[in-house]
Amino acid sequence: MEVIYEDNHIIIVNKRSGEIVQGDKTGDCPLSESVKDYIKEKYHKPGAVFLGVVHRLDRPVSGLVVFARTSKALARLNKMFAEKEQVHKTYWAIVEKRSDKQATPLPTDETEDYHLLTHWLTRNEQQNKAYAHDHEVAGSKKAILRYRFIGRGDRYDLLEVELLTGRHHQIRCQLSAIGRCIRGDLKYGARRSNPDGSISLLARRIAFVHPVSQQSITAEAPLPADPLWQALVPGNKARD
Repeated sequence: MEVIYEDNHIIIVNKRSGEIVQGDKTGDCPLSESVKDYIKEKYHKPGAVFLGVVHRLDRPVSGLVVFARTSKALARLNKMFAEKEQVHKTYWAIVEKRSDKQATPLPTDETEDYHLLTHWLTRNEQQNKAYAHDHEVAGSKKAILRYRFIGRGDRYDLLEVELLTGRHHQIRCQLSAIGRCIRGDLKYGARRSNPDGSISLLARRIAFVHPVSQQSITAEAPLPADPLWQALVPGNKARD
């Protein structure tokens, strides 16, 4: 477990792909328990350790997760994250090149400007999968994100993505809908899986106002060990 930031009220850790943030029906040990163990050992805490889960990342996704160490911080962070108030999250995604036979090309696809994507998403609980629609349908929720190109390779590109709404599997589903499947994401149409079972989606950066001190907090996750991440960063030659 890698701690990126901590103080008396919050702790930010870098989640590895394959870890679950909170306990589920699999029975696997969640990241939240690992963080509790870390706090208990480091600070010699007697008894149970309080830790509040503020938000989650999908299991195959890596990157930053914020936890609350006090009930005061948890209540305020829950409100901030739910209302998108004073919280700014940035994701990086390695996506497949789009073929001519896929989605209609976007007119600004070759610029470095941000592109806005708007869909209406429905969710299939049994499949644990979201579906994108270009218009509102029964049971759908509006989903908006924006993205820009920050690195290009022969077979893959690197995108920076900002969520303007928070929907189930939103980034994975919306990028797939425009023919930009996230590398390794078989559920949403990727050509092949990644060797470690991950998908190439990283919760790269988070910035928010501290729930107690009111100071600005910015944290950044390191790039995964996969060399393709390094290769697609601007200034490096892509080797994909």
